[in-house]
Amino acid sequence: MANENQRAVVLVSGGMDSAVTLAMARARGHACYALSVDYGQRHSSELDAARRVALALGAVEHKTVHVDLRSIGGSALTADDIAVPDEGGSGIPVTYVPARNTIMLSIALGWAEVLGARDIWCGVNAVDYSGYPDCRPAFIEAFGRLAEVATKAGVEGAHLAVHAPLLDMGKADIVRAGLGLGIDFAQTVSCYQADADGRACGHCDACRLRADGFRVAGVADPTRYR
Repeated sequence: MANENQRAVVLVSGGMDSAVTLAMARARGHACYALSVDYGQRHSSELDAARRVALALGAVEHKTVHVDLRSIGGSALTADDIAVPDEGGSGIPVTYVPARNTIMLSIALGWAEVLGARDIWCGVNAVDYSGYPDCRPAFIEAFGRLAEVATKAGVEGAHLAVHAPLLDMGKADIVRAGLGLGIDFAQTVSCYQADADGRACGHCDACRLRADGFRVAGVADPTRYR
């Protein structure tokens, strides 16, 4: 049962990773406050999914904060003149959104201070950190240190912890963990360019990683494809 004395802010994007992270935080006994960020991504269907996931997994509250990252561009997810690739390449992919996780965790940190929460949970994982610099263990560790020195709570002695429970897990492990926690993955949206109804394209990096996860886990893929 959730304990209001153990409040946590959980970043919820609407994808499978953040859904599993929210379920894990709930299983740990946290009263979960779900936070989504509308940063100007290509579609809003993942935010619709975030609302469904937060409700289904018993979040105490779900808040969506608006940040206009389209105004700086630099990513296939926020700039119309950069196409989402069908296949991954070498180096950091064009689907990397500059400073996105730093911004999201900063907003989560601010809300955590307001709530008196001492725990922040996010769903970055090992599959992503090979390409995205803000999905690496070094980033999570550094942000945790920042939280201790950049906040009133931290300066006054409260320990602020950043949890990334999927960090060392592949997609198949995430699928298995989510099923064990009772998650309906059909309610989640991972595709970089899903349509207005949340149906996936089936060929972007996010779709291929997700499909491979279900295949390796030996589980039927519940994703709705267009």
